[in-house]
This record gives sequence, C-alpha cells and structure tokens, in this order.
Amino acid sequence: MYEPLRQELNSRLKSFHYAFQGWWYVIRTQRNAWIHAVVSVMVFGLGFWLQLSRHEWAIILLTMMAVWMGEFMNTAIEAVVDMVTPDPHPLAKIAKDVAAAAVLVGAMGAVLIGLLILGPPLYTRLIGS
Repeated sequence: MYEPLRQELNSRLKSFHYAFQGWWYVIRTQRNAWIHAVVSVMVFGLGFWLQLSRHEWAIILLTMMAVWMGEFMNTAIEAVVDMVTPDPHPLAKIAKDVAAAAVLVGAMGAVLIGLLILGPPLYTRLIGS
C-alpha cells in the first residue's frame, strides 16, 4: 500500500475514533442523553413493530439525528463555556441556557413528529379500525 494512502486511511480512522469518544463522553456524562437513548431504542422497536415505510423511517431517523446533534452541541458548548469562564457569568449562563433550549426545541419537535408518524398506526394496532 502506498504510504500517503495509508497515512490518509489512518487519519480517517482516528477521526472516527475521536467522534466515538465524544459520543461515549455524552452518553457517560449527560443525564438527558440517557433519556434520548432510551426513547430512541423504544422508537426503533415501535417502528419495526408498526412496519413503517421507508419515507416514515427517513423522517424518524432525521428527527432522532437532530435531537442527538443538539445534545452533542449542547455538551460541547457547555464544556467550552466552562473552560473559558469557570466562574459564574451572565453571558455564560445565557450561552448554556440557549444551547439547552435548542435541545428542548428539538426534543419537543421530535415528540410531535413521533406522534404524527407513529400515532395513527399505533392507534390502529391497539384499538383496531
């Protein structure tokens, strides 16, 4: 194998390794990430049981991705703010609160999308038509 190609491949593999370290950090340290994880697993199970269409799966996956990305960015912003401003500061509070609000908006949107996509087939399965 050519040396430059091997170096590039190693660089890409390291990038994935760092990304998974970040994911693991969020799972280990953020209580709300556990809630997202449990809900994600439940939605996957429910989606398989309800036999969602590819289109519905795409919407569900994009919605989950948005919530997880919000949680990851919130954690990153909190870490940077804590590093830059270890003492309480009004602007630090604003940054953290706004980042948390972004996750909340994503999670609320995910609940609404989940109800729109999962609600009707779930109702049909449980109650019948």
